[in-house]
Amino acid sequence: MRDIRVSDITMREAIASKALSLSFKEKLEIVKILDRIGVGSIEVEGIESSKVDSLRIKSIASLVKNSTLAVPVKMDEDSIQAVWNAAKGAKHVRLQVEAAVSPSCMEYIQRKKADTLIADAAEAVAKCAQLTDDVEFVAIDATRTDVAYLARVIDAVVAAGAKTVTVCDAAGSMLPEEFAQFIADLYQAAPQLKDIDLGISCCNNLNMADACAVAGVMAGASIVKATSYPMGVVALDNVARILAAKADALGAQSKVRVTELKRAMNQISRLCCDDRSKASLFTGTVSEAVEGVVLTAGDDQATVMQYVERLGYSLSDEDADAVFEAFKKIAASKERVSATELDAIVASAALQVPPTYTLDGYVINSGLSFKATSHISLRKNGELIEAVSLGDGPIDSSFKSIESVVGKHYELDDFSIQAVTEGREAMGESVVKLIADGKVYSGRGISTDIVESSIRAYINALNKIAYEEQN
Repeated sequence: MRDIRVSDITMREAIASKALSLSFKEKLEIVKILDRIGVGSIEVEGIESSKVDSLRIKSIASLVKNSTLAVPVKMDEDSIQAVWNAAKGAKHVRLQVEAAVSPSCMEYIQRKKADTLIADAAEAVAKCAQLTDDVEFVAIDATRTDVAYLARVIDAVVAAGAKTVTVCDAAGSMLPEEFAQFIADLYQAAPQLKDIDLGISCCNNLNMADACAVAGVMAGASIVKATSYPMGVVALDNVARILAAKADALGAQSKVRVTELKRAMNQISRLCCDDRSKASLFTGTVSEAVEGVVLTAGDDQATVMQYVERLGYSLSDEDADAVFEAFKKIAASKERVSATELDAIVASAALQVPPTYTLDGYVINSGLSFKATSHISLRKNGELIEAVSLGDGPIDSSFKSIESVVGKHYELDDFSIQAVTEGREAMGESVVKLIADGKVYSGRGISTDIVESSIRAYINALNKIAYEEQN
């Protein structure tokens, strides 16, 4: 069975189409989410303003652990070297050489003649190949050029060292059957494609980008470019679900973690939406199949896991145990637990890094006439460590106590609390973002007690820092 890699182009499309205005921190958060769910590569913008863009790429490179970081270069040696210097900190780096190959685009965008474009593209690929063995050539507007000429371009860039060639349907005017035939004709005209990876990029002008992408996979493509937020091209979540559901029929599979897609897409949607201040992390996260479901403290683990699966999660035994333990703590203080709350419990308790620190207990004292005091007990590898600290309020004193236990101070980048559900017994969700070695680590915690949810969010972020330091 063939492995199909999904290459996320959200950040590049956002800049190209001016559809989104993402901050530096939002881009970092999106990268971390995509890297976690198993996309094959994450594509970012190249270097236009050297200092600012180099810093952005370097920061992103330090976060990407599982995916390939793909960055475009211009067809000159200085650009290639600058991009490489910024991106080389990533575990896997791909340099991308792009060229518009259709007659009209070649003249008005590239300002090159046909033969000159081939020579320049091959030269740029060769320079990239001296720095990394992962070089991609992207043929822009490929479906509107002569297949024979496109085959000449492919022959030259593959000979120069390209390991991936991507063809783009920028017009978005093809039906799935037409796109499949285009790919088949291309394989016949350029047989060297069988020895490398063929990528495809489809525009959604006819609302058929996802269907064309699947048709392209059936015709032999091994990489699909998609976005994790709607932007008029292939949708990452749609194509990943199709590949998972029809793996046997397609003879192909994707490594994108479909069970985590819903939560990941909601997180990215929250970062990308225009009205971020009003967006809720859990808006639309509960499927219609479990709306209205109410669980109580009397429900056993099998019953709880049944609804967890209907929410779209597939948990390991360890995560299932963690979710059920978190559920029991919440259910003990409430008459009922809704599907929305269950979704929040899964998001908080499961799919996390192995915990270095666990919360053993806490005692908080606060009032109008004296400073808040927090006594926090954590366990690290079974060893109980305690600390008492004063602070400006119970949350500040709790964070200071945790820092005393850990023996390190981390800059608090962001802290927020919001209600996940309504009512007197509402669950609160806290989000804590800590900065360590220039990276932002986000942690979440939920509880009917906002102080406890804040403590758990801090520990969740702390465990991610500890996990990276140990690996």
